Amino acid sequence: MAGRTMPEPPYGGIWNRWKAGKVIPLVGSGASFVGRPSDVPWTAQSAFLPGGLELARFLADEAMFPSTDPLDRDDLAKVSSYYVDALGRPALRERLREVMNRDYQTGSLHEFIAAVPAPQVIITTNYDTLIEQAFHAAGKPYDLVVYPADRKDNANAILWWPHGAPTPLFKPANELDIDLEKTTVIYKMHGTIVHEAPQWDSFVITEEDYIEFLSRMTTNSAVPPLFIEHFRQRSFLFLGYSLRDWNLRVVLRNLSKSLLSRHAANGEGDADVSPSWAIQRNPSDLEQILWKKRYVEIFDLLLENFVSKIRCRRDN
Repeated sequence: MAGRTMPEPPYGGIWNRWKAGKVIPLVGSGASFVGRPSDVPWTAQSAFLPGGLELARFLADEAMFPSTDPLDRDDLAKVSSYYVDALGRPALRERLREVMNRDYQTGSLHEFIAAVPAPQVIITTNYDTLIEQAFHAAGKPYDLVVYPADRKDNANAILWWPHGAPTPLFKPANELDIDLEKTTVIYKMHGTIVHEAPQWDSFVITEEDYIEFLSRMTTNSAVPPLFIEHFRQRSFLFLGYSLRDWNLRVVLRNLSKSLLSRHAANGEGDADVSPSWAIQRNPSDLEQILWKKRYVEIFDLLLENFVSKIRCRRDN
Protein backbone atom coordinates (compact mmCIF):
# COMPACT_ATOMS: atom_id res chain seq x y z
CA MET A 1 0.00 0.00 0.00
CA ALA A 2 2.94 2.34 0.52
CA GLY A 3 3.16 5.03 -2.13
CA ARG A 4 -0.36 4.41 -3.40
CA THR A 5 -2.43 7.53 -4.08
CA MET A 6 -5.60 7.38 -2.04
CA PRO A 7 -8.89 8.64 -3.53
CA GLU A 8 -10.69 11.76 -2.35
CA PRO A 9 -13.65 11.40 0.02
CA PRO A 10 -17.12 11.55 -1.60
CA TYR A 11 -17.73 15.06 -0.26
CA GLY A 12 -21.09 15.55 -1.93
CA GLY A 13 -22.44 12.22 -0.75
CA ILE A 14 -21.17 12.70 2.81
CA TRP A 15 -22.73 16.16 3.01
CA ASN A 16 -26.07 14.98 1.58
CA ARG A 17 -26.30 12.30 4.27
CA TRP A 18 -25.00 14.61 6.99
CA LYS A 19 -27.52 17.38 6.35
CA ALA A 20 -30.27 14.75 6.38
CA GLY A 21 -29.23 13.53 9.85
CA LYS A 22 -27.75 10.27 8.54
CA VAL A 23 -24.14 10.77 9.72
CA ILE A 24 -22.75 10.16 13.20
CA PRO A 25 -19.60 12.30 13.62
CA LEU A 26 -17.01 10.90 16.05
CA VAL A 27 -14.62 13.65 17.11
CA GLY A 28 -11.19 12.60 18.36
CA SER A 29 -8.14 14.33 19.76
CA GLY A 30 -6.93 15.35 16.30
CA ALA A 31 -9.83 17.81 16.08
CA SER A 32 -8.13 19.99 18.67
CA PHE A 33 -5.18 20.48 16.28
CA VAL A 34 -7.33 22.17 13.64
CA GLY A 35 -6.14 25.77 13.50
CA ARG A 36 -3.33 25.18 15.99
CA PRO A 37 0.14 26.55 15.10
CA SER A 38 1.97 23.62 13.56
CA ASP A 39 5.45 24.65 14.69
CA VAL A 40 4.73 25.68 18.30
CA PRO A 41 5.06 23.04 21.05
CA TRP A 42 2.45 22.94 23.79
CA THR A 43 3.25 24.12 27.31
CA ALA A 44 1.04 24.56 30.36
CA GLN A 45 0.72 28.25 29.41
CA SER A 46 -0.28 27.68 25.78
CA ALA A 47 -3.43 29.18 24.29
CA PHE A 48 -4.30 25.85 22.68
CA LEU A 49 -5.04 22.36 23.96
CA PRO A 50 -2.39 19.65 24.33
CA GLY A 51 -2.37 16.47 22.30
CA GLY A 52 -2.43 13.14 24.07
CA LEU A 53 1.32 12.71 23.67
CA GLU A 54 2.01 16.17 25.09
CA LEU A 55 -0.32 15.63 28.00
CA ALA A 56 1.29 12.26 28.79
CA ARG A 57 4.78 13.77 28.87
CA PHE A 58 3.59 16.71 30.98
CA LEU A 59 2.01 14.43 33.59
CA ALA A 60 5.02 12.09 33.48
CA ASP A 61 7.36 14.97 34.33
CA GLU A 62 5.18 16.13 37.24
CA ALA A 63 4.88 12.67 38.76
CA MET A 64 8.52 11.72 38.16
CA PHE A 65 7.43 8.78 36.04
CA PRO A 66 10.18 6.18 36.49
CA SER A 67 10.54 4.95 32.90
CA THR A 68 12.42 6.79 30.13
CA ASP A 69 11.16 4.37 27.48
CA PRO A 70 8.94 6.34 25.05
CA LEU A 71 6.60 3.34 24.81
CA ASP A 72 5.84 3.89 28.49
CA ARG A 73 6.30 7.63 28.85
CA ASP A 74 4.10 8.50 25.84
CA ASP A 75 1.25 6.23 26.97
CA LEU A 76 -1.31 8.59 28.54
CA ALA A 77 -3.30 5.82 30.25
CA LYS A 78 -0.19 4.26 31.79
CA VAL A 79 1.24 7.62 32.90
CA SER A 80 -2.12 8.68 34.36
CA SER A 81 -2.31 5.47 36.38
CA TYR A 82 1.14 6.18 37.82
CA TYR A 83 0.15 9.79 38.53
CA VAL A 84 -2.80 8.53 40.60
CA ASP A 85 -0.55 6.10 42.46
CA ALA A 86 1.97 8.85 43.19
CA LEU A 87 -0.29 11.83 43.90
CA GLY A 88 -3.87 10.57 44.14
CA ARG A 89 -6.96 10.77 41.95
CA PRO A 90 -8.04 14.21 43.26
CA ALA A 91 -4.65 15.65 42.23
CA LEU A 92 -5.02 14.25 38.72
CA ARG A 93 -8.54 15.68 38.41
CA GLU A 94 -7.35 19.07 39.62
CA ARG A 95 -4.39 19.13 37.22
CA LEU A 96 -6.50 18.13 34.25
CA ARG A 97 -8.99 20.84 35.12
CA GLU A 98 -6.22 23.43 35.29
CA VAL A 99 -5.10 22.42 31.81
CA MET A 100 -8.53 22.05 30.21
CA ASN A 101 -10.68 24.69 31.90
CA ARG A 102 -9.77 27.69 29.77
CA ASP A 103 -11.34 29.70 26.97
CA TYR A 104 -9.73 27.84 24.09
CA GLN A 105 -10.63 28.86 20.55
CA THR A 106 -12.91 26.59 18.56
CA GLY A 107 -11.69 25.34 15.19
CA SER A 108 -13.29 25.20 11.77
CA LEU A 109 -14.29 21.56 12.34
CA HIS A 110 -16.24 22.33 15.53
CA GLU A 111 -17.93 25.27 13.83
CA PHE A 112 -18.85 23.20 10.78
CA ILE A 113 -20.42 20.47 12.94
CA ALA A 114 -22.47 23.09 14.79
CA ALA A 115 -23.73 24.47 11.47
CA VAL A 116 -25.20 21.16 10.25
CA PRO A 117 -28.97 21.81 9.92
CA ALA A 118 -30.22 18.38 11.05
CA PRO A 119 -30.37 16.99 14.60
CA GLN A 120 -27.24 14.93 15.29
CA VAL A 121 -25.79 12.47 17.76
CA ILE A 122 -22.19 13.68 18.08
CA ILE A 123 -19.75 11.39 19.86
CA THR A 124 -16.44 12.60 21.25
CA THR A 125 -13.77 11.09 23.46
CA ASN A 126 -12.32 14.56 24.15
CA TYR A 127 -12.62 16.19 27.56
CA ASP A 128 -12.65 19.75 26.20
CA THR A 129 -15.82 21.74 25.50
CA LEU A 130 -14.99 23.04 22.03
CA ILE A 131 -18.02 21.36 20.42
CA GLU A 132 -20.32 22.79 23.06
CA GLN A 133 -18.75 26.24 22.61
CA ALA A 134 -19.37 26.07 18.86
CA PHE A 135 -23.05 25.25 19.44
CA HIS A 136 -23.39 28.11 21.93
CA ALA A 137 -21.80 30.51 19.43
CA ALA A 138 -24.20 29.33 16.72
CA GLY A 139 -27.18 29.75 19.06
CA LYS A 140 -28.20 26.12 18.60
CA PRO A 141 -29.62 23.91 21.39
CA TYR A 142 -28.28 20.51 22.35
CA ASP A 143 -28.54 17.95 25.14
CA LEU A 144 -25.33 16.82 26.81
CA VAL A 145 -24.82 13.17 27.84
CA VAL A 146 -21.66 12.21 29.74
CA TYR A 147 -20.16 8.90 30.83
CA PRO A 148 -19.37 9.54 34.55
CA ALA A 149 -16.01 7.87 35.11
CA ASP A 150 -15.50 9.50 38.52
CA ARG A 151 -18.99 8.92 39.91
CA LYS A 152 -18.74 5.68 41.85
CA ASP A 153 -22.00 6.52 43.64
CA ASN A 154 -23.85 6.12 40.33
CA ALA A 155 -21.64 3.54 38.67
CA ASN A 156 -24.28 2.27 36.24
CA ALA A 157 -25.74 5.63 35.27
CA ILE A 158 -25.01 8.31 32.73
CA LEU A 159 -25.26 12.06 33.29
CA TRP A 160 -27.82 13.89 31.15
CA TRP A 161 -28.13 17.65 30.87
CA PRO A 162 -31.30 18.45 28.90
CA HIS A 163 -30.81 21.71 27.03
CA GLY A 164 -30.48 24.59 29.46
CA ALA A 165 -30.48 22.43 32.61
CA PRO A 166 -28.04 23.73 35.27
CA THR A 167 -27.48 20.29 36.79
CA PRO A 168 -27.58 16.82 35.27
CA LEU A 169 -30.03 14.00 35.71
CA PHE A 170 -28.67 10.57 36.65
CA LYS A 171 -30.15 7.98 34.34
CA PRO A 172 -29.46 4.28 33.83
CA ALA A 173 -28.20 4.03 30.26
CA ASN A 174 -31.16 1.90 29.21
CA GLU A 175 -33.63 4.50 30.54
CA LEU A 176 -32.34 7.48 28.58
CA ASP A 177 -35.32 8.91 26.70
CA ILE A 178 -34.50 11.58 24.12
CA ASP A 179 -36.26 12.15 20.79
CA LEU A 180 -33.20 11.89 18.54
CA GLU A 181 -35.21 12.86 15.47
CA LYS A 182 -35.67 16.33 16.97
CA THR A 183 -32.80 16.78 19.44
CA THR A 184 -29.06 17.15 18.92
CA VAL A 185 -27.05 15.23 21.52
CA ILE A 186 -23.35 15.63 22.31
CA TYR A 187 -22.23 12.38 23.92
CA LYS A 188 -18.96 12.70 25.89
CA MET A 189 -17.94 9.07 25.92
CA HIS A 190 -14.82 9.54 28.06
CA GLY A 191 -16.00 12.31 30.34
CA THR A 192 -15.75 16.08 30.24
CA ILE A 193 -14.77 19.32 31.88
CA VAL A 194 -17.75 21.27 33.23
CA HIS A 195 -16.55 24.86 33.36
CA GLU A 196 -18.74 26.25 36.14
CA ALA A 197 -19.16 23.07 38.16
CA PRO A 198 -15.99 21.07 38.90
CA GLN A 199 -17.97 18.47 40.85
CA TRP A 200 -19.22 17.14 37.50
CA ASP A 201 -15.78 16.80 35.90
CA SER A 202 -15.12 13.25 34.74
CA PHE A 203 -12.20 11.57 32.98
CA VAL A 204 -11.69 8.15 31.47
CA ILE A 205 -7.92 8.41 31.39
CA THR A 206 -6.14 5.75 33.48
CA GLU A 207 -5.70 2.11 32.53
CA GLU A 208 -8.17 1.22 35.27
CA ASP A 209 -10.71 3.66 33.82
CA TYR A 210 -10.51 1.99 30.42
CA ILE A 211 -10.92 -1.45 31.94
CA GLU A 212 -14.03 -0.23 33.77
CA PHE A 213 -15.35 1.37 30.58
CA LEU A 214 -14.87 -1.88 28.65
CA SER A 215 -16.63 -3.77 31.43
CA ARG A 216 -19.60 -1.43 31.23
CA MET A 217 -19.69 -1.85 27.46
CA THR A 218 -20.25 -5.58 27.88
CA THR A 219 -23.29 -4.86 30.06
CA ASN A 220 -24.63 -2.12 27.74
CA SER A 221 -24.36 0.47 30.52
CA ALA A 222 -21.67 2.64 28.92
CA VAL A 223 -23.32 3.57 25.62
CA PRO A 224 -27.09 4.07 25.91
CA PRO A 225 -29.03 1.48 23.86
CA LEU A 226 -31.03 4.40 22.45
CA PHE A 227 -27.86 5.52 20.65
CA ILE A 228 -26.94 2.04 19.43
CA GLU A 229 -30.33 1.66 17.78
CA HIS A 230 -29.95 5.12 16.24
CA PHE A 231 -26.60 4.09 14.70
CA ARG A 232 -27.97 1.19 12.70
CA GLN A 233 -29.13 3.08 9.62
CA ARG A 234 -26.48 5.78 9.72
CA SER A 235 -22.91 6.32 8.60
CA PHE A 236 -20.03 6.85 11.02
CA LEU A 237 -17.57 9.65 10.23
CA PHE A 238 -14.34 9.39 12.26
CA LEU A 239 -12.61 12.77 12.56
CA GLY A 240 -9.25 13.15 14.27
CA TYR A 241 -8.67 9.53 15.22
CA SER A 242 -5.86 7.08 14.64
CA LEU A 243 -6.02 3.35 15.22
CA ARG A 244 -2.83 3.81 17.22
CA ASP A 245 -5.03 5.54 19.81
CA TRP A 246 -6.18 3.47 22.76
CA ASN A 247 -9.32 5.64 22.78
CA LEU A 248 -10.37 4.60 19.33
CA ARG A 249 -9.75 0.91 19.87
CA VAL A 250 -12.07 1.08 22.88
CA VAL A 251 -14.70 2.99 20.91
CA LEU A 252 -14.59 0.60 17.97
CA ARG A 253 -14.94 -2.38 20.27
CA ASN A 254 -18.46 -1.18 20.96
CA LEU A 255 -19.39 0.49 17.70
CA SER A 256 -18.23 -2.53 15.72
CA LYS A 257 -21.29 -4.33 17.06
CA SER A 258 -23.39 -2.05 14.91
CA LEU A 259 -21.02 -2.02 11.92
CA LEU A 260 -20.42 -5.75 11.90
CA SER A 261 -24.04 -6.70 12.51
CA ARG A 262 -25.13 -4.61 9.55
CA HIS A 263 -22.62 -6.32 7.27
CA ALA A 264 -23.39 -9.77 8.62
CA ALA A 265 -27.09 -9.24 7.96
CA ASN A 266 -26.70 -7.76 4.50
CA GLY A 267 -23.41 -9.18 3.25
CA GLU A 268 -20.22 -7.17 2.69
CA GLY A 269 -20.65 -4.70 -0.14
CA ASP A 270 -24.45 -4.87 -0.03
CA ALA A 271 -25.98 -1.61 -1.29
CA ASP A 272 -28.31 -1.46 1.74
CA VAL A 273 -25.41 -1.11 4.18
CA SER A 274 -24.57 2.49 5.12
CA PRO A 275 -20.92 3.40 4.43
CA SER A 276 -18.57 4.74 7.09
CA TRP A 277 -15.50 6.93 6.64
CA ALA A 278 -12.39 8.05 8.53
CA ILE A 279 -10.35 11.17 7.79
CA GLN A 280 -6.76 10.68 8.92
CA ARG A 281 -3.45 12.16 7.84
CA ASN A 282 -0.77 9.66 6.78
CA PRO A 283 -2.41 6.40 7.91
CA SER A 284 0.02 3.51 8.03
CA ASP A 285 -0.46 0.39 5.92
CA LEU A 286 -1.52 -1.47 9.05
CA GLU A 287 -4.08 1.19 9.95
CA GLN A 288 -5.55 1.04 6.46
CA ILE A 289 -5.98 -2.72 6.83
CA LEU A 290 -7.53 -2.37 10.28
CA TRP A 291 -9.98 0.32 9.16
CA LYS A 292 -11.03 -1.84 6.22
CA LYS A 293 -11.65 -4.84 8.49
CA ARG A 294 -14.04 -2.61 10.44
CA TYR A 295 -15.85 -1.65 7.21
CA VAL A 296 -14.59 1.92 7.40
CA GLU A 297 -13.11 3.62 4.32
CA ILE A 298 -10.01 5.63 5.21
CA PHE A 299 -8.96 8.86 3.46
CA ASP A 300 -5.52 10.45 3.80
CA LEU A 301 -6.35 14.10 4.42
CA LEU A 302 -5.81 16.92 6.88
CA LEU A 303 -8.98 17.75 8.80
CA GLU A 304 -8.63 21.41 7.79
CA ASN A 305 -8.69 20.39 4.13
CA PHE A 306 -11.64 18.07 4.64
CA VAL A 307 -13.64 20.86 6.28
CA SER A 308 -12.72 23.32 3.54
CA LYS A 309 -13.77 20.97 0.74
CA ILE A 310 -16.99 19.75 2.29
CA ARG A 311 -17.91 23.34 3.13
CA CYS A 312 -17.61 24.15 -0.57
CA ARG A 313 -20.10 21.37 -1.31
CA ARG A 314 -22.43 22.76 1.34
CA ASP A 315 -22.27 26.29 -0.03
CA ASN A 316 -22.75 25.37 -3.71
